[in-house]
Amino acid sequence: MRTGILIRSMLFALVLLAFCHGASAQIGISVGFGPPLLPIYEQPILPGEGYLWAPGYWGYDYSANDYYWVPGTWVYPPQPGFLWTPGYWGWSGGGYYFNQGYWGPTVGFYGGINYGYGYSGVGYEGGRWEGNRFVYNTSVNRVDTAVVHSTYSAPLSNASVNRVSYNSGSGGVEARPTPQQEAYAKEQHVAPVAAQTQQVEAARNNPALRASVNQGKPPIAATAKPGEFTSGFVAAKQAGGEYKAPPASNHASELPSHDFKAPDTGNAGTNKTFQQQLNELSARQSQDHETLEQQQEEEHQQATQKNYSNAQIQQMEQRHAQQTQQLEQQHASQSRQVEQRQSSQSPSKQQSNSSSGKPR
Repeated sequence: MRTGILIRSMLFALVLLAFCHGASAQIGISVGFGPPLLPIYEQPILPGEGYLWAPGYWGYDYSANDYYWVPGTWVYPPQPGFLWTPGYWGWSGGGYYFNQGYWGPTVGFYGGINYGYGYSGVGYEGGRWEGNRFVYNTSVNRVDTAVVHSTYSAPLSNASVNRVSYNSGSGGVEARPTPQQEAYAKEQHVAPVAAQTQQVEAARNNPALRASVNQGKPPIAATAKPGEFTSGFVAAKQAGGEYKAPPASNHASELPSHDFKAPDTGNAGTNKTFQQQLNELSARQSQDHETLEQQQEEEHQQATQKNYSNAQIQQMEQRHAQQTQQLEQQHASQSRQVEQRQSSQSPSKQQSNSSSGKPR
């Protein structure tokens, strides 16, 4: 229990997590605060037959301690008959985790999040496969019917205006997978194609897409094709709601525990091995946190006993914030190394790399 001196410095403190969006096998580390609301934007016109819509979402960059917007885009599926199940943020074990999206024969559970354009929270009503040809629902998709003739029009059966971008937690969408959706999750899956990975990396490296910069209203909300950030994109019309900056964490005691969740690779043995590796990493990092927390607590007690001046207290708090940030940077680097190693060992890696991302 701290003895009472909690003067927060004005330093920007790093919080929590690291995960590699680009990897087909990614580990999830809890984030202590949820992503912003989903922005309001217009879908770009379908660039040609064969493309399917992948909605935009908020990613997280540990190095910037910030969420960033991954623009929605039209993308080729890895093979005919496959549909995209979007990823989503969900609350679990005291933090928010990102559940990676995937390709498969059926759209599974994606947190009940209303991403729009056919993804209203349950299933997908933006189109359907008819053999090797995809037919588009023009009631939810922007399609030039003079160019693309494989279309139909049907109203949504599960429309919603909710802009919340995460499941459960404080203010999150309260939705749970049905037994049927749980069965879908066990079907054949394919990781995001290379074009989607490139879309994420381009978004991560664009400072204008960070939530702290655009206040929840990204200047590039969606692109006509993956990676097209200079032309063919649309800006958000408005933020989904008021942007709330994340809280600062300047002491080791204010950081949540590092609870890791291994990716589902489709192989039970690999999943078990990956989880064991993550449990070992969690134990090491938890010990680091405990050691630093004890050290900082002892310094707080010393400050009280010796009646530190305001200047001395401020210097101490700044030092604690720097220590906490450095520790989290170290942990983030360790976590990313594990992610990269597990990604290269994942059974789904070869399957994803062997898929061209273009219908055959």
